[in-house]
Formats: sequence, C-alpha cells, structure tokens
Amino acid sequence: MELSSFVWKLADIIFIINIFLVLIVVIFERRNPVATLSWILLLVFVPILGFLMYIFLGQNLQRKKLFYLKEEEEHELLSLLAGQDVSLRKKSLNFNDPRTQDYLDLIYLQMVSNYSLLTQDNTVEVFHDGQELFERILASLRNAKYYIHMEYFIIRNDSIGRQIMKILAEKAREGVEVKLLYDGMGCIRLTPRFFRKLHEAGGRSAAFFPPFLPYINIRINYRNHRKILIIDGDEAYVGGFNVGDEYRGLSPRFGHWRDCHLNIRGSAIDSLEMRFLLDWRFAARDPLSDTDYYFPTRKPEGDSAIQIVSSGPDMKYPAVRNGYLKLINKAQHNVYIETPYLIPDESILEALKIAALSGVDVRLMIPYKPDHFYVYWASLSYVGELLDAGVRCYRYKKGFLHSKKICCDGFASSVGTANLDIRSFELNFEVNAFIYDEEITGQLEESFLLALEDSVEITREAYAARPMRFRFKEGLFRLLSPIL
Repeated sequence: MELSSFVWKLADIIFIINIFLVLIVVIFERRNPVATLSWILLLVFVPILGFLMYIFLGQNLQRKKLFYLKEEEEHELLSLLAGQDVSLRKKSLNFNDPRTQDYLDLIYLQMVSNYSLLTQDNTVEVFHDGQELFERILASLRNAKYYIHMEYFIIRNDSIGRQIMKILAEKAREGVEVKLLYDGMGCIRLTPRFFRKLHEAGGRSAAFFPPFLPYINIRINYRNHRKILIIDGDEAYVGGFNVGDEYRGLSPRFGHWRDCHLNIRGSAIDSLEMRFLLDWRFAARDPLSDTDYYFPTRKPEGDSAIQIVSSGPDMKYPAVRNGYLKLINKAQHNVYIETPYLIPDESILEALKIAALSGVDVRLMIPYKPDHFYVYWASLSYVGELLDAGVRCYRYKKGFLHSKKICCDGFASSVGTANLDIRSFELNFEVNAFIYDEEITGQLEESFLLALEDSVEITREAYAARPMRFRFKEGLFRLLSPIL
C-alpha cells in the first residue's frame, strides 16, 4: 500500500509539473503556434520524457537575459557600419555588375535588419572536397604572421584536429595572436589536455556556452553553428565544414563527405571579423578595444559582391532564413538547393511550392544516408508536398551530403552554415555569405548539376509506393519537427 501510495503521489506531482510547463509554453514563451502544439503534445502524452526534453531543449524564457550584453554591444558596434543605408535607400549605390540592381531589395533587407554591408571587391574560391580544403587551410595557417581567429561548431581530437592544434601552438610561440572559439556542445568531448600546448604557447581558447557539468549542457538549444577562420585580415574561410577527419571523407560510416566552403579575400573579411569579435567577446568576456588593428586598409582583390549575414536567437529577425525566402521568391528560372536537413517553416515550404508551380526549375538535394534518423524521416515527410507541386527532389548517394547552399538564376547564391530547417532559422547561431556574382554562382550551380549524377531522384511514383512503416515514421517525426 505504501509503495502504491508513493507511486500515485509521484504521478500527481508529475501531472502538476506538466500542467505548469504547458502553461509556461502557452502563456509566456510566445512561440510559433505549431511548435507550441508540439511541446504541449509531448508534455501531455509523454510526461517524464517530455519534461526532460523541455528542460534541455525547450525552455527559452532566459533568452533576453542570456544575450542582453551581447545584443547591446552588437547594436552599438554594427550601427557604426550603417552608412551604406542611405545609398541603398536612395538607390545611388554603384554596382560592379548591373544585375546586382535586381537584388536591391534583398541587399537592403539584410542591411537594415542585420547590418550586413555589401562589399564588391572580393575574390572567392569554392571548395566541395574536404581533403582539398584542409590542405589549403593548413597552408594558410602556416603562413600566418599576425593573428589567427578560428570559430567552429565541432573540432575533433583526431588527425586533422591535432595537426591544426599543433600549428596553432607553433604560431602562438612565434608571437602570432591565436584565438580559438568553439561550441560547448559541439566540442563537449574535448578535454583541457587538448588545448594545453596552445595555452602554454600563449594562445587562447574559449567555449561558447560550456556545459556546467561534464557532458551536461542545459543550453543545448543555443548552438554556435558558425565556422569562421580569419588569417591576418588577408583571407577568410566560411562554410559548412567543421574540423575532423570525417569531413575529409575518412569516416567508415559516411565515406565521401560533400560540403561547401569558401575562401574569401576582400572587404567581406571585415564583416566576418566583426562577427568573430562579437562572439569572442561574449564567450571570453574580453572588452572590445583596439579593434582597428583587425580592419586594415585594403586594396581591391576582385569584383565579386558579397554580404555576410548572421543569425541567431539573440537577433530580432531570422536574417538567413529571410534571405533564403527572398532568393526563392525572386527566382524566375531556377532554384537549386543542397541541405542535409529539410525541416522548413511554413513560409519557406510555401515559397518552394509556389516557385515550382510558377514554372521555376526548383531542385532540392538531401542525403541518402542520414546522420540523424529522426531528422531524416521528418525531412522525407516534406518531400511529398514538394513533389506534388513540381519540385524535383534527389538523395545524394556517393557519401554524406552536408552542404548548405542555394543558387538562383545563375547569379545570386548563398553558402554558409545554415541548414534549411527551423533549428538553423531560430535557435542556432549561423553565418552565411550571400553572393551576387555570375561566375561564382555559376560554379555552384555546375557543381550541383554534376552531383546529380551521384544522386537518385525521388519520383512521385516511388514516393507513393513507400512502405507503411516509412509513412508512420515520417508522420511521427513530422509532428515533432518544429522542436527537432
């Protein structure tokens, strides 16, 4: 009887806690209604698991408190760069390529909502292969003379990770300023020993939202998903590759790793540097002083137009998502998209369908082999709607597809860290390069079309004939997709 009484009391307590959490979600969180409904269903029907998931994944009441200082500093700093605003509003800004004028509304959107300056003196080199990219990165690091600023979501303690750390330590001993920023969740397995030689040599590292206990992080939702590397202010890297052997195609599980990364030279580096300094300030608690050193006077490197766009839960608008939406809506001929995770919000989903129904050639590529099964099944649940509207969908079979890029009409494109999913739009800290250039976008589109040879198309007939167990998984994880 005593055990039975205890069980009933425990059940009552769990029920009260769940009612309390439901009220918090409904009244205080002000979420998207679909996400709110998903959390309510989880809390009501799976109370204990739902409670734990909410603690680690759901709560965002402290969002403003957590990011207040960072947001305040960001507004103060980035407002100094808003002088381009007047030229854009008056449409008096001169463009290297007349076609850039067609994207004036997108450029202005990112300017006023994200302080994203348009720079038109850049050169861009595109990488899709990890071996080639890391050979270039290692060479760039060895050539550093003044400073190295690195920011990554994942850094592995493996062959390439140790090579990079060795070079960073060597450069720090030479007097080069080395700052390494990593995500507390993405690098949760790294120990202090991994950074010891770097610290002993005078280099510095900082964790973005480190776990308060080993392997436990209640801020799991706030992931710094950015990948930025800046060397001497002369060149910068940004894109989808993290640091690890699997990104060089050496993982037995995934094999070849398809991704997209950029090497940039030109004034767009200043925007990436500003992004890094703001993130470093937040994680390392360093004052922002003497920053002029990181923004040298430049000679034009090329003529490619680029905007660096950041997004995250500390920002008022989902800038990368809005940029994707604008690109899709503006497309007249084609939209090519590569993404490892397809969980679009309603506006992106409708934009893709409307574009296809309007006669635009919309093609979408996702992985054939998933790394997260729940996201994979949720992604496939959206494919049917897209196929019905005329979107052509493919699954990349050669290895794992991790690329995050969108190309439109042979001129405008975006490459960066943001997936086509709600997590990237609302919860992760992301950074993308929006490019207005026929040559670079042409390269990205050509690479997409070549990758179709290593992909299998999902036809409407094949999708309709999928087994019932697939449909069940898709339906289940589609229901939970707003909180995945």
